[in-house]
Amino acid sequence: MTPARLDAILERAAAKRFLVIGDLMLDEFVWGKVGRISPEAPVPVVEVTGESFYPGGAANVARNLRELIDRVAVLGMVGNDHSGAQLRNLLSGQQIDMLDSGKSGDFRTIVKTRIIARQQQVVRVDREQIVEPSAEQVQRVVSAVRQTLPQIDAIIFEDYGKGFLKSELVAEIARNARAAGKIVAADPNPRHPIDWSGMTVVKPNRTEAFLAAGILWREPDESPAADTDLIRAGDALLKKWGAKYLLITLGEHGMMLFQEKERPHHIPTKARQVFDVSGAGDTAIALFTLALCCDATPIEAAEIANHGSAVVVGKLGTATVTRAELVASFREDSERG
Repeated sequence: MTPARLDAILERAAAKRFLVIGDLMLDEFVWGKVGRISPEAPVPVVEVTGESFYPGGAANVARNLRELIDRVAVLGMVGNDHSGAQLRNLLSGQQIDMLDSGKSGDFRTIVKTRIIARQQQVVRVDREQIVEPSAEQVQRVVSAVRQTLPQIDAIIFEDYGKGFLKSELVAEIARNARAAGKIVAADPNPRHPIDWSGMTVVKPNRTEAFLAAGILWREPDESPAADTDLIRAGDALLKKWGAKYLLITLGEHGMMLFQEKERPHHIPTKARQVFDVSGAGDTAIALFTLALCCDATPIEAAEIANHGSAVVVGKLGTATVTRAELVASFREDSERG
């Protein structure tokens, strides 16, 4: 795809309106340096030099979209605690709307804390509470989304396996969205089996795809196009979920796009350096779905998602990709031939 074609697709992006539904989190990064080993245990002592906070989980999908579009909202559980207030303030500051989920008063906001020293993650600390919404909350969420449908172009379900995306919630919202002619995308989680039938696109990674297809995982082949088990998993999931598109992310091997009555299409990675893979999948589902909304072909959408993911893994922290960075990545690729 030429940079000119990318510009034409991105010109349509700003006016698009998205809703991201799923597990909302606060991502905390503690930055520091290691100068010695603790006398108390054989572990490094990290001298803290700074802290950063970002919207994480499903909210990171919204952050990626907000770089390119004017209107995006999120829907998920956030607690009435200090971390919840931080997350709401961060979303508000980035002009990301938050729909009422009918939150539980005793729910604790999910926080992931990553301690980084010399550009390496030393440890991650998760503070989470796996809580499913009640039947009443599910109906409140479904009703809120139904009222919002006329004002949006697409819905993305982002499942981090923390309980918010119950099967009945997904099924009802997806059914209403399809009836309204909206694009519906899903980023699944292997620990949280949900029927993703009827989605426009589902985006698992290779491990998630093998698990969902019931195929024993093994190390990938050097050439994804010759990876027979990968092809078998993709074909099985395309039939199982009845999605128009299945996009399997392959880490350093790029992505593989499956669609009915078409040969699988491999998109090699564009990443030249990898500092942090946090949130790369969020970028991929956000950009693929947005590109489809902007009349890109499925292969063009996969190429845009692939370039965007390559940019974010070259950054530290839960990162996003700007329009300028996306355009620059395509231009560099075009110049290299």
